[in-house]
Amino acid sequence: MARMHSRKRGKSGSKKPARTSMPHWVEKRPEEVVDLVLTMSKEGHGPSMVGIILRDQHGIPDVKLIAGKSINEILKENNLQSEYPEDLFNLISRAVNLRKHLELNPNDLHSTRGLNLIESKIRRLGKYYTEKGRIPKDWRYHPEKAQLIVR
Repeated sequence: MARMHSRKRGKSGSKKPARTSMPHWVEKRPEEVVDLVLTMSKEGHGPSMVGIILRDQHGIPDVKLIAGKSINEILKENNLQSEYPEDLFNLISRAVNLRKHLELNPNDLHSTRGLNLIESKIRRLGKYYTEKGRIPKDWRYHPEKAQLIVR
């Protein structure tokens, strides 16, 4: 499949192993994994960071295999899910940082194009998440309001 904003082919990426059961070497019980996810989320880590920490520090390859639920499902059940999805929030924070850069460097045309591409991705993701009901139906991306979201 081709890239979104260039006509090149995409990079090959790693795929998760096709595993349907919990590995025999995992020593954590499902309740312990859920508790770890909740404590890390309360510490301010996002879902992807929680997964990385569980993988690297606790030896948990896949939360869904052990707990039976994904990290986002666990957070949603315990009302710890953030107001905005993580990918949308990261794109909004990138756009805010790029706008700050462009205020200091108004002739940076490469960054201006990058900002346009990021904001178009934000609008597309916003449309997707409004259809899925994850964010309000009347949500629109406004650069002025984006600074308030990131803070």
